[in-house]
Amino acid sequence: MSSTDTMNSSPNTPSLWSSEHIASPLSHSADTNRDDTTGTWAISTRTPIVLTSKDENQHHTRVTTYRHWTAPAIGALFAAVVILLNSANLIDVYGSIFVWSAAAIPASLLGVCIALTGINPTLRLWWQIVFLAVAQFLVGPVIALNDTTIAHLLPSPQTLSQGFTQTFGSFKYIIAVIPPIGGANGSLMALWTLNLWTAFLAGVFAVSANNKINLITVLPLGLNLTTSALLGTDQGTLRPFCGITAMLALIFWFAWRWHSFDIRRPISAVTIIAISVALASGAVFAIPEHRLVLRDHYNPPLDPHQYTSPLSSMRSYVKYHKKETLLTVSGLPAGTPVRLAVMDRFDGNVWNLSDSTDASDSSDYRKIGSGIPTTADGNHFNATFKVHNGFSEQWLPLVGDASSIDFDTTDLYYNTGTHSAIAPNTSLGGRTYTESGIIPYAPTQQQIVRASAQDITQPEVKDTPNSVGNLAPALTGKQPTDGATAQTLATALKTKGWFSHGLAGDYPSLSGHGNFRIDSMLGGSAMVGDSEQYASAMALMARQLNLPSRVVLGFIPKDKEGNISKARTTTNEKGTTRTDFTGNDIEAWVEINLKDYGWVAFYPTPKETKVPNKNQDLTPPNPKTLVRQPPVPLVDPLHDQNQARDQSSLDGADAGDQNRNATLIRIIAIIKKVAVYGSPLWIILIICGLILLIKAIQLAIMARSGSSKERIASGWQAINMLAKQSGIATSGTRRQQVMQIHKAFSTSTEKTSTSITGKSTKSQQKQGITVRPIDLDQLKLLSREADWVAFSGKELDEADSLAYWKRIQTMRKVMLAAQPRMRRIATRLSLRGVFHMPNFRRFKPKHLLGKKRCAKSDDTSSTAATTMRPGTNSTNTANGTAILTGERLKRQPAEKKGHQL
Repeated sequence: MSSTDTMNSSPNTPSLWSSEHIASPLSHSADTNRDDTTGTWAISTRTPIVLTSKDENQHHTRVTTYRHWTAPAIGALFAAVVILLNSANLIDVYGSIFVWSAAAIPASLLGVCIALTGINPTLRLWWQIVFLAVAQFLVGPVIALNDTTIAHLLPSPQTLSQGFTQTFGSFKYIIAVIPPIGGANGSLMALWTLNLWTAFLAGVFAVSANNKINLITVLPLGLNLTTSALLGTDQGTLRPFCGITAMLALIFWFAWRWHSFDIRRPISAVTIIAISVALASGAVFAIPEHRLVLRDHYNPPLDPHQYTSPLSSMRSYVKYHKKETLLTVSGLPAGTPVRLAVMDRFDGNVWNLSDSTDASDSSDYRKIGSGIPTTADGNHFNATFKVHNGFSEQWLPLVGDASSIDFDTTDLYYNTGTHSAIAPNTSLGGRTYTESGIIPYAPTQQQIVRASAQDITQPEVKDTPNSVGNLAPALTGKQPTDGATAQTLATALKTKGWFSHGLAGDYPSLSGHGNFRIDSMLGGSAMVGDSEQYASAMALMARQLNLPSRVVLGFIPKDKEGNISKARTTTNEKGTTRTDFTGNDIEAWVEINLKDYGWVAFYPTPKETKVPNKNQDLTPPNPKTLVRQPPVPLVDPLHDQNQARDQSSLDGADAGDQNRNATLIRIIAIIKKVAVYGSPLWIILIICGLILLIKAIQLAIMARSGSSKERIASGWQAINMLAKQSGIATSGTRRQQVMQIHKAFSTSTEKTSTSITGKSTKSQQKQGITVRPIDLDQLKLLSREADWVAFSGKELDEADSLAYWKRIQTMRKVMLAAQPRMRRIATRLSLRGVFHMPNFRRFKPKHLLGKKRCAKSDDTSSTAATTMRPGTNSTNTANGTAILTGERLKRQPAEKKGHQL
């Protein structure tokens, strides 16, 4: 059947075979001036003709010059920008973008400039090594160790020696010190070394004229990104912005470098970028928020377990330095306590310090730099501490949450969890230092009573005295909240106990705070002691009541009764406050961790004026006879499981069922969460959803991308792709593909009753689809229209391609509806043909192919014309067939034989 007969056979069917298209052929001269088509050269109307211009040699000369100078410079600039984006992870480490940029920017630019010198063969390799050595060991130390230079410009011997040492030692310093570390002590040498060498390596590969070598640029860029992340913090600086920007820079640079960047197709470019960003973002959300930082796994040399308990030496200060000034603090608000050490680990004998090896929520003592990160909300202060000679401890007196400590030695370790510091192997006597920070707002009594305890992990308490477990619930009773329980416990110890340091002339009171001393105080004949014993007793009782507690040793400005007094603070004519602390001001207190308020201080020690005498009854309260506070009334007393717990009328056989039932319920809840959120079904559903999304986006791009002729060619490709996904092996010309598709679906519909009878399911009726065998005439018409568009050389309107794609979509729905349910699901999830679209390959100009020649197409007969599909390397025009060779474009006359479509 000829093409004319075919047109007459379907007069009422919408077709591209209209008289308008036939009557408007494009001349050869018009084609040579057009630049509005994309795709392969076979369907292009401009690129092959341009390559046959007479000034071909001049054109090649201009391209060579462009690639020789401009392209490498752009590649080097791209490498420097991505290096800076990757190393931005270290801004938080140095504490300021200005400190970071002082080393990061010049190092990156120097690295790519040294790589760019390799374009000149006389400067390649050996001169580049010389340039790198000068940049690393001369320019770098001048910038990173500028305070050791001569006139801040010329390097001194100290600059050179420290620069060589810090080239490697600065990396260890970064992970050993709590950020921000600032730019002192040669810490910028790590950033300088990292950016200089990775920028040089990335630049070497980026300026290469070989596209395959350009791919290696990703390796030094990835090395810089990985190293910066490992050396950085778990927060980072603008991580989403820097990551997305670096990714987009890679996409655009590689697209430009491989000459596949087409600014005339913004929709497809934006779509691809959006998909990349969406997939990357989805992967980030699917992965738990955890970032590997070397600083968290680096073991500092300080081990808090090697130090004796700071609380053990408390009474010696009262005994030998009671009236001697040990510490003077200026610039603090009146009545502010000063802490020395914080202890949360009890081994049965003493309270001592802990680190992350004892409990997951305990923090470590680490070296600090120029600043200390803090998120506290309160009053800012800047205080000056002067330690007198009588104070011989290694614990540094501090206040609140420190943001910076100006101490005249680098041998200083700070604990961000306990807000305490230690200077090992350093005598504090006679030293003066400053601290800046925040004093958190203290909650009111009403807020404490309404607060609940924070759920944290603390070191296990060992060898707790029995009297602690017996007396703790008797003193507190049933309180509505954890905050009220802590407040009641502190008040009970303060009111029912007696005070004595046990010194000469005092009521006898043993020193120490171990289990024997606490048991003798709470369960013995006299409840007498000082803050060392009362703080230890309250902390142990709080642990028995499931309250997170710790003991703090420090100085408080107290009056004669032992209460904090603002009158101890004086103010000079300049408005600067001053507080002198003596040995008698040393005190121990307890901190309880409450939600929304953090660690709140409680002072359980009785007034120091409450001194016992021999005629008084000092016996601690008996838990059996102590009247408990009434329990909180319940809404339904008949269902009070807490009061009936572990009580049974069956000789204890059912005791503790509530505990077991609660444990069982918790286990079942965990199993349910694991089954729901950890099921592999989610992975399958996510993969299926991604496949459907990719295929939908691909169809949208095929229907909207390129010229009208390209869209129509893509329309038939969509039919062919669906057939392959349905398990049909299609090949040959479009006419042969039509018969293969029709034969396969005719065979399958004979096995499907719904297809034979024409009945539809409810879901298909909602979609407006009637299940029926594939219409051969419609399928032929679609293929003939695609053939005509590919070989006629006629231009089409936008409406023609839209109408064609509308019928393509209808045909795809019919093909899907004609399949059984499981086959239809498999077809929708099949990826056959998704990543292989011949009509989407772009033409690569001859001068970019080098010595490689394009494949010849010597056989240009009418038979080849009828079998040609979009994406082949030949095109049929009105004057003949254009064939691309490696050197020139030859035009050969087409055979006069008519083409049968």
